[in-house]
This record gives sequence, structure tokens and C-alpha cells, in this order.
Amino acid sequence: MASISSNFSSIRTDKASLSSAFFRSSSVPILRQSHTFPRNISHFTLTVSCRASSVQSSPVTAKTEVKDFLHINDFDKKSIFKILDRAIEVKALIKSGDRAFQPFKGKTMAMVFCKPSLRTHVSFETGFTLLGGHAVYLAPTDIQMGTREETRDVARILSRFTDIIMARVFSHQDILVLSKYGSVPVVNGLTDYNHPCQVMADAITIIEHIGKLEGTKIAYVGDGNNVVHSWLEMASLVPIQFVCASPKGFEPDKKTVEKAKQAGLSKIVITNDPKEAVKGADIVYTDVWASMGQKEEADRRLASFKGFQVDQSLMDLAGSKALFMHCLPAEKGTEVTEDVIEGPRSIIFDQAENRLHAQNAIMLHVLGK
Repeated sequence: MASISSNFSSIRTDKASLSSAFFRSSSVPILRQSHTFPRNISHFTLTVSCRASSVQSSPVTAKTEVKDFLHINDFDKKSIFKILDRAIEVKALIKSGDRAFQPFKGKTMAMVFCKPSLRTHVSFETGFTLLGGHAVYLAPTDIQMGTREETRDVARILSRFTDIIMARVFSHQDILVLSKYGSVPVVNGLTDYNHPCQVMADAITIIEHIGKLEGTKIAYVGDGNNVVHSWLEMASLVPIQFVCASPKGFEPDKKTVEKAKQAGLSKIVITNDPKEAVKGADIVYTDVWASMGQKEEADRRLASFKGFQVDQSLMDLAGSKALFMHCLPAEKGTEVTEDVIEGPRSIIFDQAENRLHAQNAIMLHVLGK
């Protein structure tokens, strides 16, 4: 599900840069493995809301002893394909009915939600349980992160109680703060900037249906949102063709686009022409035009996105072999027509199921299993 703030020009995902930014702004040492914190930290006020907001440069230190899964391009290509291969392997094991593989036995996962969810909640909880673990669901009203309790305190408390934290939040800053102050692995279940678990599931689905990820053409039509940003992160590691067609003013973050282009691996095109974008595509992908946190903009967006609906004529331009993807939930009849999303070339439910398998593999990776 997409949810994105209007300005991400100041996002810094490079860990070294984040680390140096923090030490320029504060002399307080960060204790990664200690459960204590200096008493003189009170001068450094940090309260993060569970509401969407623009992201400012984040004073976050690199987590060296513990692995997190925050951005796809925090990893190298080898690691990403290792996770994808493991996901497909464990998926086959689960499908076989074999329940002997219990790598998470004795482990507890905290699931922090600042927004409602179907796929993220059920897939993480079910996946962790299938592999022997116990998941604790924390709804927005349970902890009121950023209002009742500071995000950094939530991270430190949950690190005492659990073995891994998954968070689905509005502000990308929240996930960075959880990562910085948490001493256990943190998995990004979605932020307003990116959606890495979704794109890992997408990659598995493409491999299953097309036979490969490298060299495929993914044409995304719609809002240049968090899903697009994670696809750009993937394109910086894996050679693909990625074309994003968005209305003027709704293009993806320019710095994220430039960073992906500078990697020099993929052909990346940002355009305002959906018809040109889909030609020769293996995958035509879309998402809702107004997500959680943007519903007040729905009427304005409806007018702005005129001509960007994925209908049968657009699929025909892509070619007879093009498949349709959507990260769901969908507003049928708005960003996509009923005949496309319910048609024979739609693979949206395979895509949704693969959230569970991608996330299982991600958790296995960060927990060193």
C-alpha cells in the first residue's frame, strides 16, 4: 500500500553520511549493544509522530553488529539474490506441508503498526508463526508511538522484550530512529518513503512467472510513491528496465532517481506518458492514486491522474505477454479497470502471497538463520 509525503529531497540513506551527520550534531556516544544510555541525553529531544511528514536529514548511526532491513540497496546484489532464493526454497517447504523447519522457535517478534494493514499484519504474523516464532501485534493505539512514548524509548524497550522488530509507519524517520536505538534487527514493513518488503515479494513473483528478474522491463503507471522508490533501489543493484509514468508533479523523488541512475546498471526512465512507458513491458504495475494520509487529496488527484488508468487498451500496448501487478489494496475502476485486475494476465494474488515468503527470508537473513 502506498503512502508518501510530498517532499523527500533531504532523505539520506547512506549510513556513513548519516553517522557523520549525527556526530556533528551531538557529542553523545551511541551505545549499540548496551541497554543503558547516558543520563545527559536529555538535551537531545527526539519525538517522532505516527503521522506522515517530510523527512529531514537523519542523525542516525550505522548499525554494525546487528543487521536491519530498511532499504533494498543497503545490501549488495549477492545478498538480495540470496534472500530471494531462500524465499523460494522456504516457500516450497511450507507448501509441502513440512513443519519441521522451525528456525524461529523461542523467538518473539514485535510488530509495530502506525497504520492499518491486511497483508503486512497477516503475512508477518503467519510467516513468523509457521517457522516456529511468536509475534506480538502492537496497534497504533497500543503504544501511541511518538505521542505517549518517544520512538527511541519504544525501540529500547522492545529490544529488551523481543528478538526482532517489524514496523509499518508513516514517517521514514520513525524506522531510522527505531533502527538507531534498537539493539535487535529492525525490518521496514512500510514507510512513506519506501516499501522494500513489497518489492522483494514482487521480485519473487516476476521470477516465478517470467523465469528471471534481470533484463525484465517493469512499467509502473501512477504515483511516484514508496513502491517506486524501492524499485529504484532494486534497479541500483540488478540490471532491469524500469520506467515510471507519473503525472507532472507526482514523479518519484529526484535524488532517489539520480542515485539509481548513477549505479549504471539499469535503464531508468521517468516520463509523463503512460502509453510510451508500457510499450514492450513484461510487467505493467500500478497502485492507488491516493493512499492513507492522502485521502483528503483524492478529488484533486483524480483530476491530475486522468489518462493514467491501466485499462485493456494500455495492456494491449504493452503486448500480449505483459502481466499486470498491483501491491493492493486496489480501487477498482479508478487506477485499474475491473477487466484488467480480474483478467487472466493479473498476478496480483501470487504477488500478495509472496509477501509472506519474502518476509520470512528477510527475517531469516537478519536473524542469521
